[in-house]
Amino acid sequence: MDKVLESGERILVCLSSSPSNQKVIDAAARMAEAFHAALTAIYVRRSDDEALPEADRLRLQDNIRSAEQNGATVITIVGSDVPVQVAEYARISGTTKIVVGQSGARRRHFWSKASLTEQIILNAPDVDVYIIPDSSADIKKQSRKLGRTNRIRPTWRDFFITLLLLAASTGAGLLFTLLGFSEANIITVFILGVLLIAVLTVSPIFSAVSSLAGVLLFNWFFTEPRLSFHTYEPEYIVTFAIMLTSSLITGTLANQLKENARQSSREAFRAKVLFDTNQLLQKAERAEDVLRITVQQVRTLLDRDVAVFPFSTDLAPAGGDGTAAASDGGTVQEPDGKEAEIARWVFLNQTAAGAHTDRYPDAASLYHPICMNGYGYGVIAIRLGGEDLETFEYSVFSSIIGECAMALESLRNAAEKEQAAVAVRNEQLRSNLLRSISHDIRTPLTSISGNASNLLTYYEQLDPETLKQIFTDIREDSEWLIDLVENLLSISRIENGQLDLRLSPDVMDDVIEEALRHVDKNASRHRITVRMGKDMLIARMDARLITQVLINLVNNAVKNTQNGSEITISAERDGRFIRVQVKDDGPGIPDSIKPHIFEMFFTGQNRVTDGRRGIGLGLALCKSIVEAHGGSILLTDNEPSGCCFTFTLPAEEVAIHE
Repeated sequence: MDKVLESGERILVCLSSSPSNQKVIDAAARMAEAFHAALTAIYVRRSDDEALPEADRLRLQDNIRSAEQNGATVITIVGSDVPVQVAEYARISGTTKIVVGQSGARRRHFWSKASLTEQIILNAPDVDVYIIPDSSADIKKQSRKLGRTNRIRPTWRDFFITLLLLAASTGAGLLFTLLGFSEANIITVFILGVLLIAVLTVSPIFSAVSSLAGVLLFNWFFTEPRLSFHTYEPEYIVTFAIMLTSSLITGTLANQLKENARQSSREAFRAKVLFDTNQLLQKAERAEDVLRITVQQVRTLLDRDVAVFPFSTDLAPAGGDGTAAASDGGTVQEPDGKEAEIARWVFLNQTAAGAHTDRYPDAASLYHPICMNGYGYGVIAIRLGGEDLETFEYSVFSSIIGECAMALESLRNAAEKEQAAVAVRNEQLRSNLLRSISHDIRTPLTSISGNASNLLTYYEQLDPETLKQIFTDIREDSEWLIDLVENLLSISRIENGQLDLRLSPDVMDDVIEEALRHVDKNASRHRITVRMGKDMLIARMDARLITQVLINLVNNAVKNTQNGSEITISAERDGRFIRVQVKDDGPGIPDSIKPHIFEMFFTGQNRVTDGRRGIGLGLALCKSIVEAHGGSILLTDNEPSGCCFTFTLPAEEVAIHE
């Protein structure tokens, strides 16, 4: 892709139903590879393409698939002037080279129409045109097929419409004769009849037949001698010629307008389907939704049974049972095991297979891969029922599959980015954990080791008071390490969803009293006050965990405030919740730090007097425990100075039994 962007070359190859078009596509693909150029394949769909023989339609679809397999972006446009359409697209797309097949046909006379290749060269003088010669056998075969006139079979409905309108025109002409109208008015009536026949009938044969029939009827009924094809006036021959020419031109123009209207309607439908597909896929948040929307849109477009195989990386269908999701809840029916075999082959080779293809041609369905940039997402199957897709249908179908692949690619990229972000975050947490633990447990471990060494060496020389102090220090350092391990284990259980809450109604006063028995030893240097109302407050909680929350909040206040500061614990009823607050009158927390205060391993900038720092787990643990109870925790400023931590717990009603 980088080489393509660097070269700036854009190659446009023309697609057709010619047997030798495959050679043109291969030549363009080799040229694109040699020039490191972007390759686009263009097909100009004319109004008479639906009348192509079956073999030509199949060959055209094979050529389109071949272009896609060679890495080309296939563009289908509608128009009657192929050279002009190709040249105009080349101009607006910045194409630098056009690759086109050259037939062996030559202009027989100077007034003959220039060949397709010559017209492209004339209309795109600033673009290099590369001509790939066709074989003579293919030219003759193609010319014979293009020369067929019965491309659309006449129907009895068209026959009766033609007969009725010719009869009506003749009747109107006879009425005009009785009323004394001129022959010009009668001729106008017949031309109007031919115009109506061209508009109301499907086959263009009837407009030509009605033009000739109108001239003959006018000659039979309205020229002397009547009821005869003879005429006494030689100028009537000119009148007949003008009348026939006018009728043919009128009928031809009417047919072209009708065909253009039909093409415009189909293009509008195609644009609507693609627009709706794009809008729906943009809203899809899961791969399953993308595939479901794709199936629905393809079925809306083709009105056929559609199924999708969302393969996983182990080449098994995502459902695991070999079935495929379908828009009607069913699956495309194939012989036992055959459908899965074809779908796997298509997924592995990223090439269409099934009905009307070289691979598994006897299958009842066409299987198309859903892939982009060499990454496969699944296979979509369309039940053809013996009828191949039209070129127009296949073009829109390919566009929908492309939209589906792009949507799945976006979801995959988003998932990979999220996984990468999670991996980075986990790695950062792991690094922070190791760094914090290694730094913060060094002090208590050093103290324990040093005190133990002193006991071993100087035990007999130490007085009882010193021994008691050493034992006390060892116990406190050990308790600090135990608290650290407990916090780590609690955080781990909460993060893994393994925290077992044992909820029961408990009195808030008892929980606060129990927490104060286990706070930091330095709490005695502060004034701790408990303020409770007269009413008994009962909350539904796990008392053991909420005790840990209160211990962490009080210890946080003890470590981050000066000696002699006041710490206040209060609780009150607030609607359906019990609101608990822990306040201090210390220096407070800067606003820049507040958004991160409940993050794991965040320690802020405060340092404590004993040389130890917390590793940033206490407040994160408090937040996880409170939220697991269905409550919330918040940090605010305590006026005039200090912090206020507030958390809520679900209140429990007191039931009094008499």
